[in-house]
Amino acid sequence: MIKVYSTPFCPYCITLKDYLKEKKVAFSEVDVSENEKERDEMVELSGQIGVPVINIDGKIIVGFDKTEIDATLGLK
Repeated sequence: MIKVYSTPFCPYCITLKDYLKEKKVAFSEVDVSENEKERDEMVELSGQIGVPVINIDGKIIVGFDKTEIDATLGLK
């Protein structure tokens, strides 16, 4: 399961979501600017308040780290 914590006005979040869509990777999206419970969960998991944060089956990646995302998902 892939979960993306983001905000609608974050350019890196938009880039990350577009990248995942381009690679045909299914994910759920959480708008942490609107959902305090999910924002608290994101901070607890990542130790970060900044977005995007991506949770790939329990592996937390902060920011749009394409290399790390590709390696975790086995993408080329």
